[in-house]
Amino acid sequence: MAHDMIALIGSLGIAQVDLLGTSFGGFVAQDIVRQAPQCVRKLILASSGPAGGAGIDKVGAISLPQILKGALTRRDPKYFLFSTASQRGRHAATAFLDRLAERTQHRDKPLSPRAFWRQLQAIKAWARQPAQDLTNFTMPVLITAGDHDRLVPPVHSEALARRIRHAQLIVYQDAGHGAAFQYHAAFVASVLAFLDR
Repeated sequence: MAHDMIALIGSLGIAQVDLLGTSFGGFVAQDIVRQAPQCVRKLILASSGPAGGAGIDKVGAISLPQILKGALTRRDPKYFLFSTASQRGRHAATAFLDRLAERTQHRDKPLSPRAFWRQLQAIKAWARQPAQDLTNFTMPVLITAGDHDRLVPPVHSEALARRIRHAQLIVYQDAGHGAAFQYHAAFVASVLAFLDR
């Protein structure tokens, strides 16, 4: 995926991009920087972690029961996966799903079981590879995380922030894997301020 994105950036004639990667997209974004750091002016990693991050390969074991719970309760699994179980977290999950429903055209297609399985395998491969050298991450980097993220625990965002020289870390309180969605206004404000610096 990183190779394809690098090729796309080049074919569009864009010298540098500001790159945002959320969750698995953050893994891909890190690979883009590793392979072509000159293409990225600023990097934002939301709810993501480094290659070799212990426990990241357990995402399937964490996700599948929540997906089943969603099916049994007739709720979108994102309600359980992306926020905390607190009253504030559940309110934020409902508001996030309501915002998703506002868009009626040009929506993403539902993830097929095959695509979901391939995603889980790619996440496992990322988690099980050796830690990568992040010394070529010389651009400014913003890292965000939820303090109660079960899919990619915040310890991984903290590890990235320690290993990347120009990293700024924001950890949202009472937030899960969807911290950027739960605290969307604060997240957008932080991203815009980061990009304007």
